[in-house]
Amino acid sequence: MRVVSRKNVRPPLRRAGLAAGVAILMTAEAGPATAAPAPTGSVQKAVEELAAVPGVVGAVGGAYVDGRSIGLGSAGSRLLDGRGGRIPANARFRIGSQTKQMVATVVLQLVKEGRLSVDDKLSDLLPVVVKKDLVERADEITVRQMLRHTSGIPDWYAAEPKPDGSEGDISFDPFDFTTYYRPLDLVKWSRSRPRTGEPGEKFSYSNTNYTLLGLIIERLTGHDLATELHDRLFGPLGMTRTYFLVKPPDGIKGPHGHGYYPDADGEPRDVDRFNASFGSGAGGVVSTTHDVSAFYRAFTQGKLLPPELQRVLTDPLSNDPAQGSGPDFCGGKLDGWIWGGTAPGYFTMTFYSKDGRRQFSMSATLSVKDTTEPGRAMFNAVESVFCPSSSRHPREGQR
Repeated sequence: MRVVSRKNVRPPLRRAGLAAGVAILMTAEAGPATAAPAPTGSVQKAVEELAAVPGVVGAVGGAYVDGRSIGLGSAGSRLLDGRGGRIPANARFRIGSQTKQMVATVVLQLVKEGRLSVDDKLSDLLPVVVKKDLVERADEITVRQMLRHTSGIPDWYAAEPKPDGSEGDISFDPFDFTTYYRPLDLVKWSRSRPRTGEPGEKFSYSNTNYTLLGLIIERLTGHDLATELHDRLFGPLGMTRTYFLVKPPDGIKGPHGHGYYPDADGEPRDVDRFNASFGSGAGGVVSTTHDVSAFYRAFTQGKLLPPELQRVLTDPLSNDPAQGSGPDFCGGKLDGWIWGGTAPGYFTMTFYSKDGRRQFSMSATLSVKDTTEPGRAMFNAVESVFCPSSSRHPREGQR
């Protein structure tokens, strides 16, 4: 989990690649859990401002209070250059690294069931990585370290990570829509790269951790990851429009926004057929604002994990230098997290309050690589909807 403040938004958002995510912890004090939520601003207006950011093709958003929709929004267009009409506000989209929180939840449910421990070693749970020499020091790396990105396992995603920790250019061809890459193929890509630290030493974001955790789930249960996610989360939580992508040509069902990615000449190319095998346990879920919000609501309200296991994911990391600098959301009145994720041509974020009462999920389709400005717009959207009187936006009713 990546925990940073809003004032540090630029590096983590640039770090959020295909399955790379960003969780932003709001540390301000919240009001009593029983207090009525404050008046809200217009979701439609917030989404329109997001869609107006250069490089954003289209955007959708949905906000929820106590499980009830307080507004859906859609702006921009389904296709580049204003073509295709608007994206349906309830359309599906790739959620990128928001998948990780779901996969982590399944892993910890297996811990609760006694199928494994957070201190079990990777080499014991997945012997193939030792047999094929895919992960260095696998006999020292624990489940907890992979869940928390402190394993030191290098990331398969980036061609060459930058000194500031951002991922840089991707290591794969985003226009290869047909080749099937097994999860172990992705893990193998990381083997020749230098470790990012000693096991347990420090936070270093790596999609490889969650590619491996997805494989561990499959080995322990005897079921594919798609089945476990559905049976444990999507089905019980009523996430009826959510599913897990496995391999080409799996894609987004129903009318939805198309993302674009610049080719070698800088021309944006349609990547709607983005290769499903690049997701795996690190970023393979397709969902909606309603369904993603339902997951986070259940997670924060303790309906999915007992408190001691939930804290494995939510307790801050003392050795993460991005922590502790303080958020400035709504003048310090919001208490919650934001999880984000991207794939080439796509960027998503979901805010959810720590008491589980409020969620705001957004998705933007892009024609550029840099997610910095769309990310800032999503932060602004949270403020304009959940604290309009303290945001830069005028307060107004829902459309």
